Amino acid sequence: MISQAANVLGLTVVSFLAALILTPTTVRILRKLNANKQIRPVIADLHGHKENTLTMGGIMIWATVVGIAIIIGVLSLFFDGFWSNLNIIDRAETYLPLAAMLIAAALGMVDDMLGVLRIGPSGGGLKVSQKLIMYAVIALLGGLWFYYKLEWSSLYVPFLGNVYIGGWYVPIFMFVIVASAFSANETDGLDGLLGGTSLFSFGALTVVAFALGRYHLAAFSGALIGALLAFLWFNINPAKFFMGDTGSMSLGITMGVIAMLTNTALFLPFFAFIPLVESLSVIIQIISNKLFHKRVFKMAPVHHHFEKIGWPETEVTMRFWIISAAFSALGLILFFISKFLIT
Repeated sequence: MISQAANVLGLTVVSFLAALILTPTTVRILRKLNANKQIRPVIADLHGHKENTLTMGGIMIWATVVGIAIIIGVLSLFFDGFWSNLNIIDRAETYLPLAAMLIAAALGMVDDMLGVLRIGPSGGGLKVSQKLIMYAVIALLGGLWFYYKLEWSSLYVPFLGNVYIGGWYVPIFMFVIVASAFSANETDGLDGLLGGTSLFSFGALTVVAFALGRYHLAAFSGALIGALLAFLWFNINPAKFFMGDTGSMSLGITMGVIAMLTNTALFLPFFAFIPLVESLSVIIQIISNKLFHKRVFKMAPVHHHFEKIGWPETEVTMRFWIISAAFSALGLILFFISKFLIT
């Protein structure tokens, strides 16, 4: 177990350094593509000064993780021992999150490029409804794979254990993936906000995966944490570049897939508390506008509400980080208490 922990921590450090090294190349590519963020008119009064900041910086996150997985995987084929121990590619544990990350990143990149080229409504990019359809398609494929191929049909309920749900597993899987993707997308609105809150979410999921003996999945999550740390180095206020949908979509969907692989979907509201609140604020605002023609928040997602009432952007971000850390810790406490009581 000690060696496995060392592998997770080692890959976290390697991923962090690799992402830092990859950043200058990423920035040059984005500049050649003229990948400049177009600020929506509705938030121009808050963030108009960020117009033309580079976007799609999330490439460095998933490209680092996938690159490390491929390089170490190839080396392990020729050199046993050290490289085999570091290899994070495993059919049972990491094929699905790697595939989900790549597919989501590619679709997110398409949306980002539409925004850069100003193709689509409201200045460019896909509509929310179109994004939800993409999330649902990915989630449906994943749910069917889990149910029919992996024969997953139970959901872990805290303090009760595994509860058989049969065919309901597929729609529940779809809900978790769509919700996590949508929530991540809505959270990505301030410098360092999604990157920082995701750091605590994936940190909690890494601990869970390790505690369950899913060491390859824990190492994968560790590599993701390292890449996120490097991204935050450049994304904290004032951001050198933004994550873009290629980052937020891949992070959200990957988070949901890991939660399902560890059967901890019902702990996800704790691990991803801030994204949950962000998405709920949007849903509440829409329902209130439609039914009562009134706004609950000055602006949704809720991070913009706090900006509207006078909180500086950095203050909102840091306080949301603190809340995220606290709820992730609470989720881990509940997870271990539940496991202890049941076993």
